[in-house]
Amino acid sequence: MKLKSLSFPVENPPLSVIAAAKLAGVSVPADASLAPGSPPVLHFSDGRKLRGVSPLLCYFGRISDLCGGDAFQDAQIFEWLEYAPVLSVGSAFENACKHLDEYLGSRTFLVDHSFSVADIAIWSGLAGAGLRWESLRKSKKYQNLSRWYGSILEQHGDALNQVTSAYVGKKGAVKLKENSASQQSNGVNGDVAKARGTSEVDLPEAEVGKVKLRFAPEPSGYLHIGHTKAALMNKYFAQRYQGQVILRFDDTNPAKESNEFVDNILKDIETLGIEYEMVTYTSDYFPELMKMAEKLIIQGKAYVDDTPRELMQKERMDGIESKCRNHSKEENLKLWEQMIAGTERGLQCCVRGKLDMQDPNKSLRDPVYYRCNPMPHHRIGSKYKVYPTYDFACPFVDSIEGITHALRSSEYHDRNAQYYWIQGDMELRRVHLYEFSRLNMVYTLLSKRKLLWFVQNGKVNGWDDPRFPTVQGIVRRGLKVEALLQFILEMGASKNLNLMEWDKLWTINKKIIDPVCPRHTAVIEEGRVLLTLINGPEKPFVRIIPRHKKCESAGEKATTFTRSIWIDRADAELISVDEEVTLMDWGNAIVKKIEKDKDGNLALTGVLHLEGSVKTTKLKLTWLPEIDELVKLSLMEFDYLITKKKLEEGEDFLDAVNPCTEKETAALGDANMRNLKCGDVLQLERKGYFRCDVPYVRPSKPIVLFAIPDGRQQTGLK
Repeated sequence: MKLKSLSFPVENPPLSVIAAAKLAGVSVPADASLAPGSPPVLHFSDGRKLRGVSPLLCYFGRISDLCGGDAFQDAQIFEWLEYAPVLSVGSAFENACKHLDEYLGSRTFLVDHSFSVADIAIWSGLAGAGLRWESLRKSKKYQNLSRWYGSILEQHGDALNQVTSAYVGKKGAVKLKENSASQQSNGVNGDVAKARGTSEVDLPEAEVGKVKLRFAPEPSGYLHIGHTKAALMNKYFAQRYQGQVILRFDDTNPAKESNEFVDNILKDIETLGIEYEMVTYTSDYFPELMKMAEKLIIQGKAYVDDTPRELMQKERMDGIESKCRNHSKEENLKLWEQMIAGTERGLQCCVRGKLDMQDPNKSLRDPVYYRCNPMPHHRIGSKYKVYPTYDFACPFVDSIEGITHALRSSEYHDRNAQYYWIQGDMELRRVHLYEFSRLNMVYTLLSKRKLLWFVQNGKVNGWDDPRFPTVQGIVRRGLKVEALLQFILEMGASKNLNLMEWDKLWTINKKIIDPVCPRHTAVIEEGRVLLTLINGPEKPFVRIIPRHKKCESAGEKATTFTRSIWIDRADAELISVDEEVTLMDWGNAIVKKIEKDKDGNLALTGVLHLEGSVKTTKLKLTWLPEIDELVKLSLMEFDYLITKKKLEEGEDFLDAVNPCTEKETAALGDANMRNLKCGDVLQLERKGYFRCDVPYVRPSKPIVLFAIPDGRQQTGLK
């Protein structure tokens, strides 16, 4: 049986299926044009089709003898195929790694003693996790799993490397079918410089092929939309100058940082489709940084100060030298040892650079280089009691790692002179600083400290809450990564202050989702009205209609037609007796009677008038059949977390906290919505766009849909 092609969604290529086909020696043309969320489809020349990851893996496994030797082994393989998708669930990923590590403690393969499609499925799930898995692998946390992963790669590396290099981390860049609308518009892994609206910007003294950049987030929270601009500017310049970008975690403050934030930043970077040469940590350089601090103390370029923090801040503002500034080298080194040991005396001290206390630029007035902190570090435990400040560590690590240009937002402008002074005192190679403007959004807080307040006080449900400006939050609300990247890149590397409207971002998003997302129908449950059609069908019948009239890849849905149908109360109140209305996807009807009981409940009676023209009716109504198969829906709308477009300097954000930021509406949906998966985007006819956050589980538990703004959002939930 000859194969014709393999179709799959461009944003989520089925890595395991492609790998299985490669290992089976099957060359099948690939068509990355299916709508987001669609299952892969294997087309045969005789017209037959196979759909879904597991069936396709079973097929390729059977033709290449990668299935089990008996029925029990086949069942074991299928059990692993069903388990594999858990590796793509962010919160369950590390638990899955732990389970696999324990399972593989005394095994070479997942099933019996031979390589099978079960191994392909799990291996592909890990490879598809990108940086997140590589970080765990390098940490040697799961040695059995890492051994098994490396063994598979050693045996089948040629084929698997070809697949992963083409697909992992390159969502939207698969060069299989150039007419994909999302490929043409998103530019995720194309040349960033070609993004619409991005102007050419030069880096000072940059040489093609010799530029090395770094993106250095602090693991004290999840990445938010502001970080996205910094990350993409690094990528832009790396591509323009054929250079490199490294990811560095600036982990110098154990009081704020955690492995949770490291893992989720890695996840966010993968979501954004950004690739890095390597992952490093400032904590990798703690020994060298301590030696440098001691060297500067010996050279008289730094000193140990026990001035109380508030007094020290006042003296810096007033240009008053500390009483400790001229202590001897021996006295400073003695106190430095106390700091390293974390003694009671040491905890009273800090190390300061000896710069210029009279300089008009206050950042040069003897900044702090080292502080004591007895808290354990999330990565290296309680080894150290002293930690470098960002201002001390950054110029050191930038130079040591060979960074040629360090990109920083303009909020650091006053500290640029300090950065260069410190590098000079350290006698290190000078790194060029390049500024760009910080991205600010209306009605939005980007301070991690303030966002943490919302998390800790239960105002949101975590860092991935759809009201948060984090990458995970806005993606969970329904924003496509393509829209985010286009929005960021349109601003370019401007140094002008940007206070951007969310409406522009959501408008870009709508243009991406509208042409492809399927259409469904919902009726608000409260006050819903029954319309009885006298000449309607005596028995219900079903028609198969497109889920999107202009997008074939959106698939089809089954619509049931009945004598009695549900319509929204708001629509019913607009109808007059003898008015002709259009029932969407059916035809016209004339309402003959409107009844209202003592409780205000409405009931309508009408007749079908299918020969009527839809052009002449004023009201086009969505409707649902009166059947038991309708599903319960919970429609969630969200508002901004604060009530002011912009908080002025010194203004307390607590005074602007929005008391009402979410609204839940109960509704009924068409039966086809039982097949929705978490993350699917759809349009409810005449109600807007939604993202499925909780899919169908059972009749009593509603499907949870998050409303996606369309660029016309009005503040204030009613």
